[in-house]
Amino acid sequence: MPSLNDIRSTFLDFFERNGHRRVDSSPLVPRNDPTLMFTNSGMVQFKNLFTGLEHRDYTRATTAQKCVRAGGKHNDLDNVGYTARHHTFFEMLGNFSFGDYFKTEAIPYAWELLTKDFGIPKDKLLVTVYHTDDEAADLWKKVAGLTDDRIIRIATDDNFWRMGPTGPCGPCTEIFFDHGDHVWGGPPGSAEEDGDRFIEIWNLVFMQFEQFEDGSMKPLPNPSIDTGMGLERIGALLQGKHDNYDTDLMRSLIEASAHATNSDPDGPGKVHHRVIADHLRSTSFLIADGVMPSNEGRGYVLRRIMRRAMRHAHMLGAQDPVMHRLVPALVRQMGAAYPELTRGQAMIEETLKGEETRFKQTLDRGLRLLSDEVARLPEGADLPGETAFKLYDTYGFPLDLTQDALREQGRGVEVAGFDAAMAEQKAKARAAWAGSGETKDAAIWFDLAERHGATEFLGYDTQQAEGAILSLVQDGAEVEAAGEGQQVQIVVNQSPFYAESGGQVGDTGLIKTETGAAQVTDTKKSGNLFIHFATVTTGQVSRGQGAILSVDSTRRGAIQANHSATHLLNEALRNALGEHVAQKGSLNAEDRLRFDFSHGKALSAEELAQIEAEVNAVIRQNTPVETRVMAPDDAREMGAQALFGEKYGDEVRVVSMGRREGSGKGTNRDIYSIELCGGTHVTRTGDIGAFVLLGDSASSAGVRRVEALTGQAALAHLREAERQLAEIAGMLKAQAGDVVGRVKALADDRKAMQNEIAQLKRQLAMGGGSEAAPKDIGGVQVIARRVEGVSGKELGALADQMRSGLSTGAVVVMTEDNGKATVAATVTPDLAERVSAVSLVQAAVAALGGKGGGGRADRAQGGAPSLDALDDAIAAVEKVIADAA
Repeated sequence: MPSLNDIRSTFLDFFERNGHRRVDSSPLVPRNDPTLMFTNSGMVQFKNLFTGLEHRDYTRATTAQKCVRAGGKHNDLDNVGYTARHHTFFEMLGNFSFGDYFKTEAIPYAWELLTKDFGIPKDKLLVTVYHTDDEAADLWKKVAGLTDDRIIRIATDDNFWRMGPTGPCGPCTEIFFDHGDHVWGGPPGSAEEDGDRFIEIWNLVFMQFEQFEDGSMKPLPNPSIDTGMGLERIGALLQGKHDNYDTDLMRSLIEASAHATNSDPDGPGKVHHRVIADHLRSTSFLIADGVMPSNEGRGYVLRRIMRRAMRHAHMLGAQDPVMHRLVPALVRQMGAAYPELTRGQAMIEETLKGEETRFKQTLDRGLRLLSDEVARLPEGADLPGETAFKLYDTYGFPLDLTQDALREQGRGVEVAGFDAAMAEQKAKARAAWAGSGETKDAAIWFDLAERHGATEFLGYDTQQAEGAILSLVQDGAEVEAAGEGQQVQIVVNQSPFYAESGGQVGDTGLIKTETGAAQVTDTKKSGNLFIHFATVTTGQVSRGQGAILSVDSTRRGAIQANHSATHLLNEALRNALGEHVAQKGSLNAEDRLRFDFSHGKALSAEELAQIEAEVNAVIRQNTPVETRVMAPDDAREMGAQALFGEKYGDEVRVVSMGRREGSGKGTNRDIYSIELCGGTHVTRTGDIGAFVLLGDSASSAGVRRVEALTGQAALAHLREAERQLAEIAGMLKAQAGDVVGRVKALADDRKAMQNEIAQLKRQLAMGGGSEAAPKDIGGVQVIARRVEGVSGKELGALADQMRSGLSTGAVVVMTEDNGKATVAATVTPDLAERVSAVSLVQAAVAALGGKGGGGRADRAQGGAPSLDALDDAIAAVEKVIADAA
């Protein structure tokens, strides 16, 4: 039996013999793609070769690429340990051609390696091709002798690869292994394709087109090849296993985990050992590539993986750090192929030990905090998702440990709320590392920040200022000047323009020089560098010029009014609903404000009215809005509210406004609102003008969202509401005060008609009682027919309903829905032993030109291309029953 190390070597040796350069695995931190958190495929390091931006002294390559998928859209973390083929770390074997050879060589290479070098039986292999790729299909027939039924044409993107919205793309062919009919599942493209019988082992991508923004494609002058074969997956196959964790390499790590924790590798803790084995690889390789645990970016994901593994060790009863003791076993298995493991072994062990030692303290503290949180909940209530996330994000207490601890108490966690908070945190993590890659756009801002330092923001004190143009950027590159009509990104040494952050949108306005002017349409930041997105409207602007920067004061005033109103809204919500209210997100734009906050149910009309009235009362106080800069601890001591999960530096800006009714002066408790905030605000609360709540809605589980208007927008909204009410009253020929009653009466009438229509549709689907009369076949009552107006999802329930009137009988109903046919069958319990519903479905589906169908003996369902052969399907069903009668 070949080991995974043998299989890796066989693959690389094969392609090296065939003229390919053996290229070392690239680091797990991509050097040429900032859109990726980690290297997740073999082609990442060759991206610039495929696009033509880079050239090397070889045109053929083969690699064993280390990959991690534990963040962003490629995230397999939560499935690891519970499935046969999910990993955070895996090795991708690949062969690549950069304009050298194409399909006529790639397909024979694949077939020879699989059937000769790896010795896989030819009759166990089948392939998919893109439905229009006749060339690939013909090659498979010629090279491998595959018949048409083993070359499956797929018309979806499953068999058409794209690098992105634009750029190189092309069809692909995937090679599958058939594990035999004793394993459930169907071939690719079938209704049962998610089963485990047919497993993809290799994907060959044929890059032969370039796609443009308008969707058109043109052939590439030098078509290329990009393939990927998961080592763990092919290893399981060649070792006669159906589970990647049963391969020799993974098994050795699992046994090392069992030995270190003094537990059975195949006992009740089996999943724990699988998780530890997988996470040991990903954490060790990430550390070897320079990633260190932290609270943001790649380090955050690393820490999450590490702590997940350590939690599983804790569940196995480990009292002392374990993970670092497993590193030698990993080095023995993979150190020869990846020397960086050997070189970094001491650092890996030290990092794992230190993190696990600290995490042990976190576990103990987290359990105490969890107990305190549960004590506040009603009897049997689930823990709110945002609370579980706070335990995780603030104290490193993972969700799965929270769930395990609560399970003994008969409680759960509102996972949707947790996921919503996690999604927000992931977005922040991505933002933390986005731009750190070495691509053109990312590099330019990094270089400018290094060269010129941070942009100084002057906008707290003024909306117009002078500045020097340090750089002009177009298409990711610096330019000396930009002329009329050109779009450009402008960097200055100081600016009154607020750059988008903290929920407040970026400013717009004008940058004017001696030779021209540019209209600023948005302001964003990269790190501490402010970027003014602009279009030159007159003349020319040049690097090195002095400029006058003027913010659109009307728009800024509206934004500030909404931002200050958001602070008042936050406090009014807490007063009306309780101290549990915490900000979960906001938007402060020129036309509206949006505020997300933690709360478990919709707000009543009375609560909304109370909140709106309270905010307007504080606005009418017309008190000054004051700001101070102080240390974070001092700010919190004075009662300042902080954004949950926000990271603050050594100094923070504290914004206070309003006074509590009936209070005196001179204490912090007299202040209505105190918050940490870096945004811009009105001078006095009265500058906000009117405040109108538009209502609330659900943002996610445990999180509500309110939207509101201020100033002129609020007044315009009220006037429009009055106009619409008058118009509706006119249409109803009623007084304004009678509109609600009249509309309610209309709604009641509509609901009654909808109920009547629904009832008629059900009767129609059942044939109105006449067409549904059963047919007697050997003493069995049979209803087999097509029904209309019923979706495939509803078909089974309809069949059950039709069966309820039968004593001994079967119902087979068929419908067409979204261009596909669905067949559902159900039999009475006494008939199920003689006639299986599965056999009825399979007979009907086969007659309709389809395959498969499954379920239980008394209830089954399947699919087919169409109902064109309806009569044949009904006859097939009746024959099955007649043969069994």
